[in-house]
Amino acid sequence: MSADRPQKGLGMGLQALLGEAARAPAPEGQQAESRGGVREIDIARIRRNADQPRIHFDEDALEELARSIRERGVLQPILLRRNGEDYMIVAGERRWRAAQRAQLHSIPAIVRDIDESTVAELALIENIQREDLNPLEEAEGFRQLIKRHGHTQDGVAQLVHKSRSHVANLLRLLELPEFVRQSLLRGDISMGHARAVATAPDPEALTQLIVRKGLSVRQAEDQARREKERAAPGSDIGRASARNAVKAADADIQALERQLGDILGLKVQVGNKGQGGVVTLHYSSLDQLDMICQRLSGEPI
Repeated sequence: MSADRPQKGLGMGLQALLGEAARAPAPEGQQAESRGGVREIDIARIRRNADQPRIHFDEDALEELARSIRERGVLQPILLRRNGEDYMIVAGERRWRAAQRAQLHSIPAIVRDIDESTVAELALIENIQREDLNPLEEAEGFRQLIKRHGHTQDGVAQLVHKSRSHVANLLRLLELPEFVRQSLLRGDISMGHARAVATAPDPEALTQLIVRKGLSVRQAEDQARREKERAAPGSDIGRASARNAVKAADADIQALERQLGDILGLKVQVGNKGQGGVVTLHYSSLDQLDMICQRLSGEPI
């Protein structure tokens, strides 16, 4: 790695726990750990973390990353801890695997003295930020950060630079019946469908209806609203539907905003004006702005 190569961040969640690391390559024999500098570590001396929560790594994605590493090198250092005479991966196993495929002999890394509890916490954050998790896997990662490591929903949102509503919406998925969760995993319903189903009096029955009739997300939302109104004591479905129609000036646009918000983990507004319009992304911190810039530029997050 060239000393002139620009520094890349570790990911905002990792920075929140570890702090920004200055790039300061040092020979293997020097104790650079205390300064937190980036240095080249022999790949043969690095071991994976047996407690790594992510087990499956997509082969095509690994090969694509390996090709990129052959051309441009490893742009982001991995995070290691001492393990006897060798090192254990805290964050960055995917880059380590791809570097092996690219036949590199060493990889840029930051070595830190981290306890077991923090290792588990960082591994969760690393996977939530960098891997293509399905919504339930991501939700389970959020739940573990809250239950095992004492974070609030706001704290989790800041660690993984997502909105609090995104975290809350995913956590609700874990409360759905098993049939609904499995339907989401199989791809029988989308994340938008799952959000609609979660508001229905009988989520499993509505999921079966979605699968059987091929309902769109908007149709599922309408069905969930009708069922909820029907179940409410003394409801007037006709008047309630009229009020909802007034509030939802354009339900298709609202559904699109929710879909984009789920993908990005941010609040999204779409201003449709005839054949054109404006898409607005709302961020609540510089970390979220940095994530938006990295995604738009195609750089690793």
